Amino acid sequence: MRRAVWAAAVLAAVVASAAPVGAQASFAGKTVALVVGFPPGGGYDRLARVVARHLPRYLPGSPTVVVQNMPGAGSLMAANHLFNVLRSDSYSLGLFNRNLVLAQLASVEGMRVDLRQWQWVASLAQETSVLAIRADLPYRHVLDLRHAEPPPVIGATGTGDITCQVPLMYKVFLRLNVRIVTGYAGSPDIFLAIEKKEADGVGISWTSLRPHAQRGLVRPLVRSLAGTPKDPELRDVPVAADLVADPVGKSVLRLQDVPDRMARAFVAPPGADPTLVRAYREAFRRMAADREFSSELERAGFELAFLPAEQCLRLVEEVLRTPPSVVRVFKELFRFGARPWREVA
Repeated sequence: MRRAVWAAAVLAAVVASAAPVGAQASFAGKTVALVVGFPPGGGYDRLARVVARHLPRYLPGSPTVVVQNMPGAGSLMAANHLFNVLRSDSYSLGLFNRNLVLAQLASVEGMRVDLRQWQWVASLAQETSVLAIRADLPYRHVLDLRHAEPPPVIGATGTGDITCQVPLMYKVFLRLNVRIVTGYAGSPDIFLAIEKKEADGVGISWTSLRPHAQRGLVRPLVRSLAGTPKDPELRDVPVAADLVADPVGKSVLRLQDVPDRMARAFVAPPGADPTLVRAYREAFRRMAADREFSSELERAGFELAFLPAEQCLRLVEEVLRTPPSVVRVFKELFRFGARPWREVA
């Protein structure tokens, strides 16, 4: 009898060790929070809400998944909160400003996050950053903006966000005569200002810009290299780095492009339970292969581009290995966390 009991125990242990990773974790009765570092209505928020509707089907125990918006300081407030306050919370995930990796490279004051310590889950989309101008203005090529009078106003949320950083880099290295004004709560407010002709343009992700370009509100003038733009509106739009001859300037613009390659990455806190993190990663992998999910993602304006955790971390490390000569120039230009309603030099 003792031998039979012992054999049964050994068999049970072998079966348990051979079980799929996801079967070892259960989210039954739990609520998973998707902490988004931006207000409702923008691209990050739209993506998080699509994920929240589909993710429960792929997590063992089918938990409730809710979106928690925590805007502030270009999503730095939310990232600091997840990294430090929720450091060991296995039931919180974050979706933040992709430029946080550039903020770490620039040693931004107030950043209490090391992106190498995130438990990366996956990215669901690449992006193309685009600078666009109001379609009723006469500028047809981005270099026409060198002589624009009066200088067009480019609306932005805050420094460090793509809406400020992308046009600032283009302004400097393409020598554009534009004014970048921060202080808008989010991209919907910027587009409303463009509608009212209170602002003249925006630098933003193509997924956020596309519907406004397609209805004729704005005209794309220049873009990043990342992503594979298939839309006819981007077919003849030049890549910013191709318009710059200076090697350091070209390198800075290419550095600026790297976050676009993991534009919509989800992370878990550093101290999250590794078993649950593996379950998240497997759930995102399976969800990305689901045609129902990808169809809804497309309707929300995104083109699915799944990037697993290890590749997200590899891109972070690529940025943080940038040569010192390029970092010095980049740090002179990179701004993060400025107060609202100010013009960026």
